[in-house]
Amino acid sequence: MKFVEEYRDPELGKKLLDRIHKRSRKHTRLMEFCGGHTVAIFKHGLRQLLPQNIEMLSGPGCPVCVTAAADLDKAIALGKLPDVIITSFGDMVRVPGSYSSLQKAKADGAEIRIVYSTQDALEIARDNPEKSVVFIGIGFETTAPTVAASILQAEQENIKNYYVLSLHKVCPPIMKAILDLGEVRLNGIICPGHVSVVIGSRPYQFLADDYRIACAVSGFEPVDILLAVDRLVEQIERDKPDVEIAYRRGVKEEGNIPALRLMDTVFEAGEANWRGIGVVPDSGLNIKKKYERFDVEKRFEIKTPPASEPKGCICGAVLRGVSTPLDCKLFRVKCTPESPVGPCMVSSEGSCATYYQYGEGYGR
Repeated sequence: MKFVEEYRDPELGKKLLDRIHKRSRKHTRLMEFCGGHTVAIFKHGLRQLLPQNIEMLSGPGCPVCVTAAADLDKAIALGKLPDVIITSFGDMVRVPGSYSSLQKAKADGAEIRIVYSTQDALEIARDNPEKSVVFIGIGFETTAPTVAASILQAEQENIKNYYVLSLHKVCPPIMKAILDLGEVRLNGIICPGHVSVVIGSRPYQFLADDYRIACAVSGFEPVDILLAVDRLVEQIERDKPDVEIAYRRGVKEEGNIPALRLMDTVFEAGEANWRGIGVVPDSGLNIKKKYERFDVEKRFEIKTPPASEPKGCICGAVLRGVSTPLDCKLFRVKCTPESPVGPCMVSSEGSCATYYQYGEGYGR
């Protein structure tokens, strides 16, 4: 397929690897912020192919994983209310909250339905006018425009029983938060591809200007990622950090203007609770007052006990890049994809699930 096969070309990959090996001299620590990148890096064995002086870390780029237990508890509590239908993407259903999960709530009688898009949720609302249909809105800037569009469509069609629990998060503020924590020292960041299709490359400029960190936006094929690493190495070796797009077929500097307008119409920046990190200002998307009748938190009073993390789970440290799944005593013992303890093992883009699938020998 055009724009796919050429980015899997082994000869192109070899040329890039040769150039990286020749150029890279400094000890270099890079972090990919996207779970899709983590999967691609492990799947193609890229960590093992890169020079020993290049260290790769995985960051908080899995939206299911970074959803805080307290927010999951809200979704579960909503599901237990009478005449409420919860609609959610499949990964979220299995993620453990403090005391239960949407999957367990479903087994106990709650009406939980897995959907593949907001259009599915809207259709359920149309078909069940006597019930309140709640869409659990998770994800980064990639999925937020579709949720914004669903709210605008619901308003246009006067669908009065459709609601959203907005747990959406945005990436640049969490990048700043990770750096400000000071737990990991980074030389470069592989910026998320799908997110950047929406927001463009300009929102990352502060990383180069204020933190002196090299940045490259990458696609998801092996050659894409090696090209991004090559661009990062070039910046780091010359000590000239900047923001480069190594994914020109998908990303423009200005981003996707119509998608950004959709988000800006419906949402406004607000604080968000990140698993393992805590509340980060301006890192979430709240529904604006104009559309608050679609905000489920304005419709229902949601009461939950104090939140807690699964005992022994170190997902929070993994998401911050401080630890790897190999540091967890539960990994492969009590925590497996069939019986996950924490969210990083539930999501297909979670670090724990990736380490599990591709082998713990991929720890470098």
